[in-house]
Amino acid sequence: EHSTEHIYNEVAYPLVEGVMEGYNGTIFAYGQTGSGKSFTMQGVVDPPSQKGIIPRAFEHIFESIQCAENAKFLLRASYLEIYNEDVRDLLGADTKQKLE
Repeated sequence: EHSTEHIYNEVAYPLVEGVMEGYNGTIFAYGQTGSGKSFTMQGVVDPPSQKGIIPRAFEHIFESIQCAENAKFLLRASYLEIYNEDVRDLLGADTKQKLE
C-alpha cells in the first residue's frame, strides 16, 4: 500500500546515512514469489516516483560523495537472489549462473 519513495524514506534512507558514516548496510527483501520484492528493490524508471530502493540508494550515496570534502570512499554493492537454495548474482555478467 506504500510507494517505493515512502519505503525508501522510512527504511533505507537511515541505513544509507549510516553507510555514509562508515557502517555496513544490508537491505534484505524476503517474501513469496510475486509479492513485489523485485519491484520494490528495482522499481521502474518512469514515473520517477516509482524508482526502486536500489536506484534511490545509489543516487543518495553518489550525491553524498559529491558533497563530501577531504574524504575517500570505497563502494561495493551486490544484488543477490536466493531461490530454492540457489544463489545468483544479479549484477554479474551471467545472471542465470548459480554461485557456490
